[in-house]
Amino acid sequence: MPTVQEIAEGILSREGGYVDDPDDPGGATNHGITIGTMQRLGADIDGDGDVDKDDVRRLSKAQARDILIEHYFVRPGISRLPPVLHAPVFDMQVNAGARAIRILQQLLCDMDEPVSVDGAIGPQTIAAAERAAVAAPDYIADAYGIARRNFYYALANRRPSARKYVLRRDGGKGGWIRRAEEFISPRYHLTDEEHLMRTRAWG
Repeated sequence: MPTVQEIAEGILSREGGYVDDPDDPGGATNHGITIGTMQRLGADIDGDGDVDKDDVRRLSKAQARDILIEHYFVRPGISRLPPVLHAPVFDMQVNAGARAIRILQQLLCDMDEPVSVDGAIGPQTIAAAERAAVAAPDYIADAYGIARRNFYYALANRRPSARKYVLRRDGGKGGWIRRAEEFISPRYHLTDEEHLMRTRAWG
């Protein structure tokens, strides 16, 4: 299993540098860290008394890595899940916040491990995840990745502004789908035709 530092490095690579996409509700982001997170943490990097886009731009990779590990892996409780779930849930937590946990909790319910779908990792979710990982060690990570992929398609169905993250202009898989499939075994990747079937109604 990769270490948390290795997982964080992969996230940093996928997130890239500074972006300020008007269609992204997270706002200005650098190395996967949003301006909202930096404001919540009081990360006044330039020392001018506030936390704004200039601070987001100045955020270094090393600073971002520390924030990712502490605030997206340790504090949400992902570190307490079975190791097989560390990489996919950590990556999704950075991408979508507490939805990452709710996707896992709904998956556990679907696997007959009923838990509260509340986006918070507690003893109930940890115990259920451990049982599921023991019962289906070769399935749980793929199942989570598939549930994540389904979430993206469903979100884009509801929110047209999100479709550019799911469907490229040439009809290929967008960044969200490719990112989800990085955590899914190749045998469960969608073919190009299957992807187009999922997005055909968007016109």
